[in-house]
Amino acid sequence: MLNTVLFDMGGTLEDIWNDETTLAAVMEELQAMLRSAGLEPGCGPAEFQEKVLAGLKAYKSWSESVWLEKKPEEIWPDFYLKDFGFDREKLLPITEDLANMWELTYFHRELRPGAAEMLESLERRGYKLGVVSNNASLYNVFNVLEDYGIRHFMRDVTVSSVTGYRKPHPEIFRISLRQMQVRAEECVYVGDTISRDIIGAKRAGLAKAVQIGSHLSAQKDAAVKDAAEKPDAVISDIRELTAWLDEVCPAMSAGRA
Repeated sequence: MLNTVLFDMGGTLEDIWNDETTLAAVMEELQAMLRSAGLEPGCGPAEFQEKVLAGLKAYKSWSESVWLEKKPEEIWPDFYLKDFGFDREKLLPITEDLANMWELTYFHRELRPGAAEMLESLERRGYKLGVVSNNASLYNVFNVLEDYGIRHFMRDVTVSSVTGYRKPHPEIFRISLRQMQVRAEECVYVGDTISRDIIGAKRAGLAKAVQIGSHLSAQKDAAVKDAAEKPDAVISDIRELTAWLDEVCPAMSAGRA
């Protein structure tokens, strides 16, 4: 019987997008944080942005080819800021702060309408809830869940930067299952992408996988082939998940308060 629901974070529990405004904001904040640490970029804003984005592209290319995640103290000096030749000893102490700032500034984030109420309804029905998220910051997901007031719903939060595995690598899902102390056949996974969420959950053997579209779904799934694993359901509003689960697992629905 299904008794566990695991969620992706960005694009699923929260709406997330980026644009030219968020890009300009993150570049300005990044330069300010570097200078506060005694690290001078030594170039103008346009060149600074070009170098950082080249490093970002290089890291994305590597991580998405092997579906692994490095920690902030490796990502920032070895990829994002590699072209600047910064003093590593000065850079390392602020790498997690940079990673967290990037997640909060490069992306606009807000909790999806009805998400908290949906989580409460699932908890009342007896579901165990958790998060499995790709994130290049060690603490960002935990902090954002607290800020949204929904951290207490989650029995476990599994993050790629902590585990070293990125979705769709099945190991990040297996780590979550062990930490949740549940079996794959008892779990539903909810995410916004085929390429990371649906494929990853299916290959890890989870019973069901549900997709909810986000602003970034098409971009992230651009390379997905037609023969890729398909979701068991597609929803457009996070609140629809409760009704869908009541249909596929009426025993849990019957047990709600």
